[in-house]
Amino acid sequence: MKTFIKTYVLSAIFIVAISTQVSAQSRRSSTTSKTVTKTTVKKTTPTKKIPSTKVTYKKPQKKVVSVRNIPNKTVVDYRGQNYYYANNKYYTQSAGRYISIAPKIGFRVNILPTNYKLIKYNNRNYYNAQGIFYIQINNQYEVVEPEIGTIVYELPDDYEKVVIDGLTYYEYANILYEKVQYNGTRAYEVVGIIDVE
Repeated sequence: MKTFIKTYVLSAIFIVAISTQVSAQSRRSSTTSKTVTKTTVKKTTPTKKIPSTKVTYKKPQKKVVSVRNIPNKTVVDYRGQNYYYANNKYYTQSAGRYISIAPKIGFRVNILPTNYKLIKYNNRNYYNAQGIFYIQINNQYEVVEPEIGTIVYELPDDYEKVVIDGLTYYEYANILYEKVQYNGTRAYEVVGIIDVE
């Protein structure tokens, strides 16, 4: 009788163990079949520095807009070059007219242009105003190149379309952007910097 009970109990435990294992496997496999794989199609992006010889602009000449006068301008001297600041833009003077330009890397100001946007990326705070990236250094703001992967939600009005290795990108102030979807919204990701030297 003891042998019969041992055989019966051991058989019952064995059957329960097998059914639990089969049940667990079937639950695991059903969970796997319900897993949703999110695929992001991304172009091959250029490396950080892109030689300017590899960049082809869609328009052969940049439209240069000049104005005769800038009311209420502020003059900022940077390494012997005068920049004129007004209407949230920087200008240079040429042949008696003012041409909108982007300030060079290293350019510093005491006050950020109005309507800047704070962008946080890799534990760094960037201040983006009209496509120009600044970081705070002591009591000043210095123009810098953004890190690859930095996201912005809009480009300045005078950006240009460029082609590199057959792929289209957007360029402003030698910064290359790629159009992406970020959190369900159209955005632009920094993918490279044009090396103009």
